[in-house]
Amino acid sequence: MKQDLYVPVEQAKQAALAVLLHNARGPFHGLPRTAGSGYPEPYTRDLMISAFGILASGNEELIDALRRTLEALATNQTKRGHIPSLAHDPQDVGASDTTPLFLVGLALYRQYTGEKRFLDEAAGKALTWMDYQSPDDSIMVAQQPTSDWRDEQWVLGYGLFVNTLVYLYLRLYGREKQALALRKMMNRFDILAGNRHDHAHEGLVVPHKPYYALWAYKVLNDERFDLLGNSLAILSGVAAPCRANNMISWAEAECDAMREKGLLAVDLPPCLFPYIQPGQADWRPRYQHFNMPGDYHNGGIWPFICGFYVAAIVATGRFRLAEERLAALTDLVKPAHETDVEWGFNEWIRAQDGTPRGRDWQTWSAAMYLYAAACVQQRKTLFIEHIRPAPGAVQECGDGKDGIQRKE
Repeated sequence: MKQDLYVPVEQAKQAALAVLLHNARGPFHGLPRTAGSGYPEPYTRDLMISAFGILASGNEELIDALRRTLEALATNQTKRGHIPSLAHDPQDVGASDTTPLFLVGLALYRQYTGEKRFLDEAAGKALTWMDYQSPDDSIMVAQQPTSDWRDEQWVLGYGLFVNTLVYLYLRLYGREKQALALRKMMNRFDILAGNRHDHAHEGLVVPHKPYYALWAYKVLNDERFDLLGNSLAILSGVAAPCRANNMISWAEAECDAMREKGLLAVDLPPCLFPYIQPGQADWRPRYQHFNMPGDYHNGGIWPFICGFYVAAIVATGRFRLAEERLAALTDLVKPAHETDVEWGFNEWIRAQDGTPRGRDWQTWSAAMYLYAAACVQQRKTLFIEHIRPAPGAVQECGDGKDGIQRKE
């Protein structure tokens, strides 16, 4: 790491650790807070995503808090295996991403501690629950709108983010045959309206683009770029190495173009682009109040997602670019919105002007900063380096121009 980057990164890491320690015990059964400013509840998805950074920190108090969260989730798991959205509340159910995130978080914790059978019964029930989440009894799972981390955005049917989580836990739990089947499905072409055949199953590959579609279901789809889902596709090995590299190049070029047009004010990508505009087919009236272009889930910049993006760049071996984006993330996590603190670790930032708009001292913003920094400093993606390349992966993408994988 460059010397001029070392000092600010170390300062940010210490600040992130302080945020996590502050949030390690909250008012609900002593479980961690989701944010220091607001959100005192232990939200499952935030805390499971934070496992990456908590384990990277090596801090025993935080690792104990993660263990307590996993135990609470196992205690409050439904009888069929579903994991609730709040770790302390067995009645708060219905999310599409909490169960796969629990499986990922548990696998990472087991790997770190060496407790290979920790919460084995809960893991088995969760795996069984996920086996039943495919509407056509295949390995790809489907979801209802607003049921994943985007509670103000429609993702319908086979979503990229949730299926990358499924692929990730299948690899982490050694279910290689299922993982390979899912990877093959995801790397099929998306099916456009009017072109579907009865024998075809939709995939998530976008024609002539190196990235995966946000979601697809039969003749419906959304081919916008989902930064979180595509970053996880790179990190997990769903994307072949050349596709992963092409994807990073494409995203960087698109962000340059957005900055030239005044649509992006920082050196990191929005969570979704192009933004959904009023009057477009997938615009929802509610977006007028909660999800304007460049805001929140409609292209807001989320530090926790940018942490995954930095790690994804590391996975492609582009270490200089990873350092540059870590420097940008270090700047991004500093401003606060609600409190007078030196480091805000805010929830999300408005794309067009770079101002923080969410709650300060977010657990997953601080945790994923730690993970991104560790990946850059160690030049590897901690805990998941071993799962790439995927089974059956190829190293080439045909002519190399469009990022399309030609064969398995």
